Amino acid sequence: MTSMLDEQEYGNLIGSDKVEGTAVYGADDTKIGTIERVMIDKLSGRVSYAVLGFGGFLGMGNDHYPLPWQSLKYDTRLGGYVTGVTETQLRAAPKYSDEREWDWGDLATGRKVNDYYGVPVA
Repeated sequence: MTSMLDEQEYGNLIGSDKVEGTAVYGADDTKIGTIERVMIDKLSGRVSYAVLGFGGFLGMGNDHYPLPWQSLKYDTRLGGYVTGVTETQLRAAPKYSDEREWDWGDLATGRKVNDYYGVPVA
């Protein structure tokens, strides 16, 4: 039996478990990946990045692309998030294959990601 809470969202709020696994579509409405996780700023409580899984086969061998949260907009028609980049642009974006390769605490790394997508650092 599905609970009432599973069938509806909470106004403008959504649980992180519903964001993870959601499709991300590029500028041409083509699916380019799925959200693997969200990164939340500990001090402000705001989501800073969504990590997009792309490539690989059946989730294995995915590369991970941090996208500034502001670069994503939810599209009810598609049932997923839309970003203004194409798959070709995404392939050239900052990414990591292994979590140990990425330093989330490095401000220069975050600035590089935001600059690539044309989003100011929050």
